[in-house]
Amino acid sequence: MDSDKYLEGKSMQRPPLFESDSFIYWKNRFETYVKSKDLDLWHVITNGDFQPIEQNPKTKLDEVIPFEKQSDDLKKRLAKNNEAKMVIYNALPRKEYERIFMCNTAKEIWKTLLITHQGNSQVKDNKIDLLVQQYEQFIISEDESIDSAFARFNTIITSLKALDEGYSSKNYVRKFLRALHPKWRAKVTAIEESKDLTSLSLDELIGNLKVHEMIIKKDSEIVKAKGERKSLALKAKKESSDEECSTFGSEDE
Repeated sequence: MDSDKYLEGKSMQRPPLFESDSFIYWKNRFETYVKSKDLDLWHVITNGDFQPIEQNPKTKLDEVIPFEKQSDDLKKRLAKNNEAKMVIYNALPRKEYERIFMCNTAKEIWKTLLITHQGNSQVKDNKIDLLVQQYEQFIISEDESIDSAFARFNTIITSLKALDEGYSSKNYVRKFLRALHPKWRAKVTAIEESKDLTSLSLDELIGNLKVHEMIIKKDSEIVKAKGERKSLALKAKKESSDEECSTFGSEDE
């Protein structure tokens, strides 16, 4: 598939184009795309094909229904199996298609992609362990901006989520507050005393901290400007004093 001709992003009719070097990012976007189109398709991809089975109204037992006796509703349901495969096909370049074209179901295709690019359960666990370690050791340096810190933090938590691992929103909020440099201690205390951390969202916290960061920056600029004005005034006074001394010296001579 020629990525230059791919219309992903211009139309909701095309799924996100597969990215092998950013698989976790692609996986999350692809899942969201499929769920937004049809939840039945995501069920087929993760749980397997719908089967041509219906309950016999007389015996109350499930029976395999031959094609010629299948109802229109059942046929529509079974069509989801091929639709699920097609939505994956539409996202894959030819190289990846060649890797999975022997798979018979959408579930088999999805499992192959996960194992190939995300690793088996052992590799997955190792990745989770590494991300958990990064999460637990996350700290924000004195000079780092809130935007920069949040970008790093968000990469960790979204990667964990993509691996079906993660923490609660409440934990994210508390972790980010604890990771702030000690210069933020007064602000952290104020937030803890004025906000209910159990209901405070991470986005709301970041917004609150960014406002405070802007205030600090503005105050710092004002102090710096005052210092520069004072320095200039002292310099001017010294130059004036030197000129007076020079004048008096000339008169004495």
